[in-house]
Amino acid sequence: MRDFGPAEYIIKKHEGFNAKAYADPLADGCWTIGYGSQFYIDGSPVQKGHRITRTKAQECLSEELLLISEDIDGLNLSLTASMKQALISFIHSVGWQAFLYSNIVDAIEVNDVTTATQEINQWIFDEEHKAVGGLVERRMEETALFLSEEEGVQRSANILLKAFRDYEASAEQVAAIRKLESSISPYILADFANHFDLFNRHSVFLDYDPYEIYKLSG
Repeated sequence: MRDFGPAEYIIKKHEGFNAKAYADPLADGCWTIGYGSQFYIDGSPVQKGHRITRTKAQECLSEELLLISEDIDGLNLSLTASMKQALISFIHSVGWQAFLYSNIVDAIEVNDVTTATQEINQWIFDEEHKAVGGLVERRMEETALFLSEEEGVQRSANILLKAFRDYEASAEQVAAIRKLESSISPYILADFANHFDLFNRHSVFLDYDPYEIYKLSG
């Protein structure tokens, strides 16, 4: 049996264990059980009212991970062990077809790991295209694992970067920024301001140096 420890850890952390089948909120008409399984080892689908033991759920998960691993091997991609583990977790979450027809495969084929991780981080939405915190966290863990054997590659979900690029100062955007700022440690904010060189650049909102005024007033 192959070792899928890193992938299995992420899957179990985010899927949890469910002894009773539940309707998958992201897959209409599908039922999920155990550690995120929609099918049993014999290929039969999970159905409403089904129950499962942890032992049986582990068997289903192990079989799923083996099948995903073999499918990945069939693509003949140049992957590190960590990249493959990350993709196993990701594919278990979104499905093989979604992965296969995404831009992730194309990026990996040309060794563009930055684009590959950016594409992985796009899969964070529910059926109403609203970002889900649990999916954001899972994608961040998967991309961190994906890049763990790479050097000099930025590891970020790019949510803030996209917010900066799309900023239009709408009431909703301003409210969202203020809400985020109020929840961040002042020390992290100060560090961000310094790294961003926030107060040393020209701003239409700030055309004076508060520190200089403070010194003059003293």
